[in-house]
Amino acid sequence: MDGKMLARLGAVIFVALAITATAVEMTRQEDAPETRPARVVEPQRDPLRERQRACQQLGEAAATDAECLRVWGETRDRFLGRTPPPAPSSANEGH
Repeated sequence: MDGKMLARLGAVIFVALAITATAVEMTRQEDAPETRPARVVEPQRDPLRERQRACQQLGEAAATDAECLRVWGETRDRFLGRTPPPAPSSANEGH
């Protein structure tokens, strides 16, 4: 056998192996991942979020509504990570 013939035989064997490997891979069935029943997790109710929705429903009137302005301030403080100032208590009003 000369060099050309040996090279051709090697190329044919290589192509045959590649075709066989491709055919095996295409016919192989993937193992279906084990499925667990999905757990439905209900988000906790956030009263601030509900008040935001109520202000959203007011539309332009919310810009002058004292409750909505307070809700937006609380939302801003929560977003920025600030602690809200303590609310004035009724016991200190008489002093």
